[in-house]
Amino acid sequence: MTRTLRRRRIAEDNSEMDDARLERPDRLDRLTIAIDGPSGAGKGTVARAVAARLGYRHIDTGAMYRAVAWKARQEGIDLTDESRVAAVAERAVFDLGSGRVVIDGHDVAAAIRTPEIDRAATTVARHPAVRRVLVARQHALGEGGGVVMEGRDIGTVVFPDADVKIYLDASPEERARRRASDPAHTSSKGAQLSDVATALAERDRNDSTRAASPLAIAPDATVVDTTGVPIDVVIEDVLALIRTRPMTDDR
Repeated sequence: MTRTLRRRRIAEDNSEMDDARLERPDRLDRLTIAIDGPSGAGKGTVARAVAARLGYRHIDTGAMYRAVAWKARQEGIDLTDESRVAAVAERAVFDLGSGRVVIDGHDVAAAIRTPEIDRAATTVARHPAVRRVLVARQHALGEGGGVVMEGRDIGTVVFPDADVKIYLDASPEERARRRASDPAHTSSKGAQLSDVATALAERDRNDSTRAASPLAIAPDATVVDTTGVPIDVVIEDVLALIRTRPMTDDR
């Protein structure tokens, strides 16, 4: 059953966090943590911070779709040609982490945050064949645990048995404000807030209605509404959920 974070309960659980962590150090060392949610909900900031705090790897799966879209455009491939774009994803060599997004030796961390790549990545991400390739690669990257993986289908498709599943959300107005002020997204620089909100709404529709791996809340995920909540508080809330998660024998 999907849970919604109750901040009071988290505060109470925080008092038990240190003892809980001491009781299960091995499990914390190798957890698989899935963080999903729509654009502008805070996935990237929270996932990077949580990974750093736990000493885990951080993998931004959205960047992989963007990088494939960038590479396909560089090769002059029609982005609607599913098989050819999937072939790009299949043979690509990725180097991800610590702010790096490298595909086939090209550092594209800045190049993939443009209006053109926003649109291109949406097209690429709708192809079932591309998603099959990248989901398999993402699963391989996260095997063995010790990873915080962010995206839109991590807890539902990539790692349905993840140890911890978090779904970050925020109001449409809040998400638009964040995206408009995010220096990493050149697509939002100088844009009217209403235009950013419209673009996010369109992205939400595309993500939630695509046939392959649509954006959805996993049944056993905890929903964290970040509207009006300082980012450092959200990070602590997520860490509390990780450290006080229910123990199971099959993970």
